[in-house]
Amino acid sequence: MAEEARQGKQGAASGRTIRVLLVDDHQVVRKGLRTFLEVQDDIEVVGEAGDGAEGVARAEELCPDVILMDVKMPGTDGIEALRRLRALESPARVLVVTSFTEQRTVIPALKAGAAGYVYKDVDPDALAGAIRSVHAGHVLLQSEVAGALLAQDDTGGSQGRGNALTEREREVLALIADGRSNREIARALVLSEKTVKTHVSNILMKLDLADRTQAALWAVRHGIGD
Repeated sequence: MAEEARQGKQGAASGRTIRVLLVDDHQVVRKGLRTFLEVQDDIEVVGEAGDGAEGVARAEELCPDVILMDVKMPGTDGIEALRRLRALESPARVLVVTSFTEQRTVIPALKAGAAGYVYKDVDPDALAGAIRSVHAGHVLLQSEVAGALLAQDDTGGSQGRGNALTEREREVLALIADGRSNREIARALVLSEKTVKTHVSNILMKLDLADRTQAALWAVRHGIGD
């Protein structure tokens, strides 16, 4: 998780407070997360929710930057909450923090729009770094999660679609796979952020993917980038 640590230092130096919403059905987990995060200079916990439905409502009310969300919760679970947030076009970046490691849990969460997926035994400092990283626009997966996803068969039939990408789009895609934000891609390729956003939109459309998380995984699976 060295990249998270690097992003953490950059986030702390930026001076901007990251507003975080905690969504977990266990009060002791929320309390533990709040206790740790409240000592971070650049992170502010703005609210809590005990299930997915409440989490979506609180997200609409509080407009957090990042949502820490469990997957398995009674009532509305994290997957459904992610879908509702996407339907609402919520700008919040969702970092799934859970104890469930099975592909049948990980994959739906990422397809529903999660920007990152870490386990509850993650080192506290690495969790803070992960929050800063997804807030900066990065896709963040623990190595075990990425490995499980890359081990899948590519059932989407998207291999041939890669031929439709322009050379510039392939460069952008490689940098997405490297975990770069739009701002960093713009700097690396000497482009405006608006142009990079256009390239990202074209990449997602041509590859029939939902978000940059899926784009990053597609790129790695097909040998684009690292």
